[in-house]
Amino acid sequence: MTEARRGLTLGIAAYVMWGAFPLYFPLLDPAGPIEILAHRIVWSLVTMWALVLLNHRLPQLRAAVADRRRLRLLALAAAVITVNWGTYIYGVTHELVLQTALGYFVNPLVTVLLGVLVLGERLRPLQWAALGIAGVAVVVLTIDYGAVPWLSLVLAFSFGTYGLAKKSADVGAVESLAIETSILAPLALVYLGWLTLRGDSTFGTEGPGHALLLASAGLVTAIPLICFGAAATRVPLVTLGLLQYLAPILQFLLGVFVLDEAMPASRLAGFAIVWLALVVFTVEAVRHARQLRLTVGASTAA
Repeated sequence: MTEARRGLTLGIAAYVMWGAFPLYFPLLDPAGPIEILAHRIVWSLVTMWALVLLNHRLPQLRAAVADRRRLRLLALAAAVITVNWGTYIYGVTHELVLQTALGYFVNPLVTVLLGVLVLGERLRPLQWAALGIAGVAVVVLTIDYGAVPWLSLVLAFSFGTYGLAKKSADVGAVESLAIETSILAPLALVYLGWLTLRGDSTFGTEGPGHALLLASAGLVTAIPLICFGAAATRVPLVTLGLLQYLAPILQFLLGVFVLDEAMPASRLAGFAIVWLALVVFTVEAVRHARQLRLTVGASTAA
């Protein structure tokens, strides 16, 4: 198997696992969303630190911690990923999987918008068109739901901000998440301790299978991240950009065909407009990448 094909396989595996998350978190019932979130943080901390030590990444982690700017960015990343994880867990445990899927469909467009608002980047005409179409979709879905789809927007903006902070910090994926969970773990442990003292903790009270499922949250977080990291070094960014739609597509299909969430015609119309925005956005991105390659090739030949 070539490196490119191996990278493609690993990328598909990462996004398929992320897309299957709506089947995992409901298994943690009767634990509530905040308890699940706290366990995910704590067990991710254990997993990521084990990976740091096993892969001899401690020097890189120390260098990131010593850089105050990077540490501030990772602290921001920790805060927004907490919001993202918590919102997502709430969504998939409260039969709102379609809203979570919508959030990750919209996320690429939000990332571009954040680039304009935060980094001062300039958008090309078709990118503006995609954002405009997405805005129409939000209006249609707001009318359908009877309220702004806040859960979707929180997921999109929190993950977009997370990606922006991580890109600016420029720290490896494993050590980055190890630092983020180290920042978050004290609060998570305090909350879990408080639950235990109140007698409301489900860890160990619902049988060993439930405790094992809660503890598996660290591996569930780490494995797709490792696959994604390995894919990112082997396949072009355009390919990764296309693969990112796999997760929300799977979540959408699970929501409609497995979890039986309602999909009236008005809601389907809103999703269809989002997909149209993504088609415009993706076609423009692929065309722009091709033009860049041709320009670089021409300059190299000259």
